[in-house]
This record gives sequence, structure tokens and C-alpha cells, in this order.
Amino acid sequence: MLNNIPQVTKNLLLLNIFAFILTFILGGKGVDLNQYLSTHSIGSPLFKPYQVITHMFAHAGFIHLLMNMWLFVMLGGYLERLWGPKRFFLFFLICGFGAFLLQNAMSAYQLFDLKSEISASGIDLHTINYYISKASTIQECFSKINRMGEFSEAQAKLVFDYVMVSHSSMLGASGAVFGVLAAFAILFPNQEFMLYFAIPVKAKFLVGAYFIYEVYQAFQNNPNDQVAHLAHVGGAIAGAILVLYWRKTDRANFY
Repeated sequence: MLNNIPQVTKNLLLLNIFAFILTFILGGKGVDLNQYLSTHSIGSPLFKPYQVITHMFAHAGFIHLLMNMWLFVMLGGYLERLWGPKRFFLFFLICGFGAFLLQNAMSAYQLFDLKSEISASGIDLHTINYYISKASTIQECFSKINRMGEFSEAQAKLVFDYVMVSHSSMLGASGAVFGVLAAFAILFPNQEFMLYFAIPVKAKFLVGAYFIYEVYQAFQNNPNDQVAHLAHVGGAIAGAILVLYWRKTDRANFY
């Protein structure tokens, strides 16, 4: 079965599976690998540059991995055969980076705003950042911060929000997969998919509706929604821009 999958698509699939299995094994030993692979917001004490890449290969659970890799292999393999391995690999990375940028734009702005307010309120931000970066759990972080002294109600809320946003993270190949979906819909808009295995829907309508849904969900501010909707939107936008640019400059391979 793997022999029928193009090389880059297959390697990316195997990397995602390997990362998931390793996360599962280390989790049994008390090590949360996703804590290191997922990406935190730019401006968070927990953000590391390598996370921009590693978050694309980490997943929150088996269903998350299965859905992403199913779509990725099914459509991404087709695009790789069409474009070749180098261009497809570049496409994957750029879409993942686009997802990262849009998702982080909101949280990074929020962190910048919180930092300004915390500093203006007289709280030692440097010490809070130190506790965030050194504490092994968020509970330990709050425990150490509480020893800094009494906070007013307004100060406590600022600190709480700052710690929570700093610890928030994003993981998964979903952004890159949405880029693949967008590219496929642009190149093959009338290709039909079987929705619920029964209803034929053209790619341009299915992907378009999915994109609109993600945009809508991104601005609902539902505290119980753990999906990075803006990352999906960012990946789709990056994929669409790339395909439209390549189609304009390379008529031999795009139509």
C-alpha cells in the first residue's frame, strides 16, 4: 500500500505516525512530548523557533491524526504526482507556516497587550516569565506566582490571562491539509466528492463551504472549542495564494 504513495507524501505520513507513536510511548513514562512539539504563541516565554516546524507533526489524538492523514494522503498524493516532490514539499511547509502566522497573529497581539498592562500595573513581569518558562505544570506556575505577594482583583485577572495565553499551544498538520484542500479545489473545482459516502458535491462547493465555516467558527470565541480555526483559514489562504501565483507564472504545470 505504501508503495503506491508518492515519496514526499509517504515520508510526511510516516513522520506524523512516528511522532504520534513516540508521544504515546513517552506519555506512558510521564513525558508529554506534545508539550515540546506544539507551538506556543510568539511572545510567550514557552515559544521556541523550532516549534514552527515541529507542530506540523504532532497530533492531539488518534482521530486528529487519522482525519488529517487521510485527507493529506488522498489529495496531497495527487498534487505531488502533478507537481513533483520538491514543489509539493515546499507547498506543505508554506501552508503550515501560513497557518502558524494567522493563528499566532491574534494570540501574539493579545500577549503584547497583556504584557503592557501587567508592567503598567507594577507587577514584575520578568519574574512571571521566569516561572512560566521553568514550571513543569501550569499549576506549579500559578503556585509560584502566588508567592510573589498579594494582587488586586484586576492584577490577578491580568496575570491569569497572561499565563493561560502563554501556555496555549497549537499542534497538527491541519493547516497544511487545508492548504491542500484549497489547492485541489482551485485546480479541480468540478471534481466530485461523496459527502457522507452518498451525496455528490463538487470540490469548489465542499471546500468553499468548509472554509466559510472555519472563518465563522474562528470568531465565535467559544471557550470550549479547542480547534485552531484560524490556523485552518491561514493554511487555506496560503495554499490558494501559492497555487494562483504558480498558475500565473507556470502555465506548463498549472491550468
